Amino acid sequence: MKLSQFKFRLPEELIAQHPSSQRDEARMMVLNRATGEIEHRVFKDIINFFSDGDIFVFNDTKVFPARLFGNKEKTGARIEVFLLRELNTENKLWDVLVEPARKIRIGNKLYFGDDESMVAEVIDNTTSRGRTLRFLYDGPHDEFKQALFRLGETPLPAYIKREPDADDAERYQTIFAAREGAVVAPAAGMHFSRELLKRMEIKGIDQAFLTVHSGLGNFREIDVEDLTKHRMDSEEMEVTQTLVDQVNSVKDANHRVCAVGTSVLRGIASAVSMGGHMKTYAGWTNKFIFPPYDFTVADALVSNFHLPYSTMLMMVAAFGGYDLVMRAYDEAVKEKYQFGAYGDAMLIV
Repeated sequence: MKLSQFKFRLPEELIAQHPSSQRDEARMMVLNRATGEIEHRVFKDIINFFSDGDIFVFNDTKVFPARLFGNKEKTGARIEVFLLRELNTENKLWDVLVEPARKIRIGNKLYFGDDESMVAEVIDNTTSRGRTLRFLYDGPHDEFKQALFRLGETPLPAYIKREPDADDAERYQTIFAAREGAVVAPAAGMHFSRELLKRMEIKGIDQAFLTVHSGLGNFREIDVEDLTKHRMDSEEMEVTQTLVDQVNSVKDANHRVCAVGTSVLRGIASAVSMGGHMKTYAGWTNKFIFPPYDFTVADALVSNFHLPYSTMLMMVAAFGGYDLVMRAYDEAVKEKYQFGAYGDAMLIV
């Protein structure tokens, strides 16, 4: 497959800038891989496509307030710092991106907060834009993290052209988010409300969780036409024995496994064992999935509508079939579905 095969015309006004009024009331397009049929539904109708004994696998990662603004010592220049991941808890080292990168050198100090009480020192240049910061804070680590995150704001994707507000702290997050570490929300999971999860439980549809701490690599532009030459950024993930036992028993009983989001699909594919089963896994994955790809565990996929050329679109096309998915995307544009993290949903069965 070539990068150019994932181009489509997406009018700017179809990129959702705000979440739907209710989590489970976004629109949902349903693709049937066997028949090629496309249906238009409301998200909470998803329960009608599954039965007692089926299982939904969710990503329980939690987005942290990763974007903060500081001032450079002496000059007072305003610097945006995007926290990527904590490298060392004892020394309070963080891997970050900075803008404008050209103004930051090793040894510079940055001051955060109205009272400039949070201070960080640049100790390494890791990439052209990346840096390692050491935060100078004397208190306990938990207290430090709370203070740091109070300074941060919700890391909305760049295609959302507004400043984060109070609602984003709740809505750019799933209701089952539990394990802090993501800077990109597992958007498909954000459509599930407590009421919908309860209705699924009553119907006998099981729920399971893996963890993939989604990073900015999801939004990084692909700069090669030949997709086999693209390298994904690594993301930390964990598949527990509990999840493995749940999924494998569902497969053995010939019921269906629904992956909620491309991060879950990627996580499952990184922990596949023989015979359509899963195995435990803890570590990092840089698996890049694009058509054609043979999925042996997941039988259905929930996803949002993704932007042109994105790795998430490629993964959806690998699962649903390139021709069907691209036809569905053309229809989504024509029917004015909303795209992006706050957009509408697609169910592939």
